[in-house]
Amino acid sequence: MENAQSQMRKGVLELVILAILSREPAYPSDIINRLKETQLIVVEGTLYPLLTRLKNSGHLDYTWQESSSGPPRKYYALTEKGKEFYTTLTESWSQLVQSVNQTIQNQTKS
Repeated sequence: MENAQSQMRKGVLELVILAILSREPAYPSDIINRLKETQLIVVEGTLYPLLTRLKNSGHLDYTWQESSSGPPRKYYALTEKGKEFYTTLTESWSQLVQSVNQTIQNQTKS
């Protein structure tokens, strides 16, 4: 069961990270904390490669911001391409959820 749950979470991780960044730029530890608030536990070893991949594909960019508690921090934000990608993923997600829910409901009626 844990493996199935893990695979489902991995499948939506990109979408939820883009959702977080659609509101405002964020530092990776802020992203992790927001995910924890919704019980989507993610470790840095999972997050950083995903952020790098999204940046390399042109969906994210980053800026360095000074920090009062240490070295400058890298804040990630959606690019215009990333905003379009997020919109497309959100639409696909909505269609998928609707289809899955409909299938489940049809099976429970049988």
